[in-house]
Amino acid sequence: MKLIVTGGCGFIGSNFIIHMLESHPDASIINLDLLTYAGNLENLQDAVPYGPRHRFVRGDISDREVVGSLMAEKPDAVVNFAAESHVDRSIMDASAFIRTNVVGTQVILDACREHGVRMVQVSTDEVYGSLNPDEAPFTEGHGIAPNSPYAASKASADLLVRAYHRTYRLDAVITRCSNNYGPFQFPEKLIPLMITNAFQDLELPVYGDGMNVRDWIHVEDHCRAVDLVLHKGSAGEVYNIGSENEFPNMEIVRYILHRLNKPASLIRFVQDRPGHDRRYAMNASRLKTKLGWSPSISFETGMDRTVSWYIEHEAWWKRIKTGEYLTYYEKWYGNR
Repeated sequence: MKLIVTGGCGFIGSNFIIHMLESHPDASIINLDLLTYAGNLENLQDAVPYGPRHRFVRGDISDREVVGSLMAEKPDAVVNFAAESHVDRSIMDASAFIRTNVVGTQVILDACREHGVRMVQVSTDEVYGSLNPDEAPFTEGHGIAPNSPYAASKASADLLVRAYHRTYRLDAVITRCSNNYGPFQFPEKLIPLMITNAFQDLELPVYGDGMNVRDWIHVEDHCRAVDLVLHKGSAGEVYNIGSENEFPNMEIVRYILHRLNKPASLIRFVQDRPGHDRRYAMNASRLKTKLGWSPSISFETGMDRTVSWYIEHEAWWKRIKTGEYLTYYEKWYGNR
């Protein structure tokens, strides 16, 4: 089994690559990543023992020549994790989100169509918009109603995938996952930001009243779900992925402070994000009933592991915060 994994140096993509190499002895992976600010080759240290089964290629998914040259190697499938994903950055400037998330997805779709290759589009619960406190979780039948430029770019990509399946009968499937947490998450996202700031006795900035609710899933459970959809998902289907772990942001922050024995005085409420969605929740019944998936890591166990991981990998996230990690490619690949 030969795969192209795009965005494989990011948080979820790197965890997926390690999962596939460990779980499938016959798998070989071409990892295509541009190494923007969120891409970090250090995330793939654990891939080194797998030698030729993992090959890194630095490139842009919106570059037709690069994507076409890799498709000529006849992969069995493409799993598209590559995305600009931070909502705050999309609010400041949406242009990179349109280029990567929309144009890049179109380039991949065209290449998959030309070469007859299966595609898994990794999307997000944010395409559905926001839920009220008393509303039932999102199902795949919910309409999409994105409320941020990031979410709109991912929704646009999903619509392209749907259109290519319907128009060209492309073998493509979409996954939409709730909020991930776990090792190697870039420390601008809520959980790693709060862990690393609290560890350093820095302020913990919390948007608004801190009562925005998210459905949290450990990244390893997400990777197992994508693996299952890759192998058994029906073309043209959408599969929601979630663990039914709904918590307000403030509860997450308080847990981290308690776990690290830090005072609540570190919390600082800041002006809320424009268009901030109040609640996400996912109904993953289709994935459970049709493909037999279920989450295996409880939220308590996953959070305990995650806090411990960031404590034990202080050097990793400090290199990110100082910017040193950006030199990793030149250090290891510059003379090759």
